[in-house]
Amino acid sequence: MKEFKGNVLFLDRSDINTDEVIPAKYLTEIEKTALKTHLFEDIKLDGFNPEMDIKEKAVIVTRENFGCGSSREHAPWALEVNGIHVVIAPSFARIFRQNMFNGGMLAIELSEDRINTIFKEFKNSDTQISVDMEALEIMIQSKDQTKTIDFQISEFDKALIQTGGWVEYADTHY
Repeated sequence: MKEFKGNVLFLDRSDINTDEVIPAKYLTEIEKTALKTHLFEDIKLDGFNPEMDIKEKAVIVTRENFGCGSSREHAPWALEVNGIHVVIAPSFARIFRQNMFNGGMLAIELSEDRINTIFKEFKNSDTQISVDMEALEIMIQSKDQTKTIDFQISEFDKALIQTGGWVEYADTHY
């Protein structure tokens, strides 16, 4: 099972699409490692520098409809190869969300109010998140404060996470 903890990358924008996660010109790549340096290279977000801001981040907190646009496995792959195994948002594009779980990664949906609170309280500080899969809790920690938030995922998605993704799940169940 992957680690679901680390430093947080705050992406304060809705509707970040899969072409912004990984540009379409890299869809011919079949090795995940070839995607590593291209994560978010075309995203338009004030003050965001992918070369600097992605380093040492393992969790993304963002706004609604993350992963919209074209359906492709390359978008979660680009996150995974950069060590980002958790994305937290109010909502996800359906196929992107399922591709995350299929790859053994977490797409956690929290209410817009909870996301707003996280941005308000933590965006401007070095923040770490750790996810407890058994308790279904997110612990958010900065220098000044700690907050614990519960979340829900389906039993099937939890099983995908616990086995490492769809391929591993299928190997153990079929």
